[in-house]
Amino acid sequence: MTDHILIERAGETGAINVIRFNRPDKKNAITRDMYSTMAKALSDGETDDSVRVHVMLGTPGAFTSGNDMQDFMAVAMGGAKGTEVFDFLTALATVNKPVISGVKGLAIGIGTTIHMHCDLTFATPDSRFHTPFVDLALVPEAGSSLLAPAVMGHQKAFALLAAGIPFTGEDAAHAGLIYRTVSADELEPAVFAAAEHLAAKPPKALAISRRLVKPDPDAVVARIREEGEHFAAQLKSAEALAAFQAFMARKK
Repeated sequence: MTDHILIERAGETGAINVIRFNRPDKKNAITRDMYSTMAKALSDGETDDSVRVHVMLGTPGAFTSGNDMQDFMAVAMGGAKGTEVFDFLTALATVNKPVISGVKGLAIGIGTTIHMHCDLTFATPDSRFHTPFVDLALVPEAGSSLLAPAVMGHQKAFALLAAGIPFTGEDAAHAGLIYRTVSADELEPAVFAAAEHLAAKPPKALAISRRLVKPDPDAVVARIREEGEHFAAQLKSAEALAAFQAFMARKK
């Protein structure tokens, strides 16, 4: 467990399982421990009958800037990859209860692809959705190569995932990546109002309806696994190591 992820129950009856990134000094970059904590929070919320909705939030200025680069570098230098990311993505792709997210600021890499699994995402108009996978000599992840074309069509999916072109919150809404843009002051109230709205609905009927309108979770998990194999191979490639080193040098 880590205090870089805050877990709480919200709403009048505690029906909202809130998962909040809490590493603002690193723009909420996600470590292995953070992935493990989020996977457990989703699992715990799924088995708790009092929970009706999951909510994912960041801090002012960042939902998350994506994977922690030190973790990436460690794997690129020959370290063990671990299963924490896969465990979290599998949990996210297979939950039965609705997932709502709110973005205020940066949503980089997996900070963008997470929302492809969400049922309602609210974002500020100037939020930045960016997946620089290819720039780091990597490939799309989180099932995004399956989900994004289905939602946005080939060209917008290619622009986001392969060309690495950033989308604003407005761009993301127009593309169908997110549900709605709202002002910064309205963001969390809108997220929690939507969560309360869903929490009041008959849970079994909602779960069935949600499953009917979403892609087959088995196909999504299979794509997550396939992407992960390519991702892991690229992560240890010479071109990825060179890209990471160049990125770290620019940051210094």
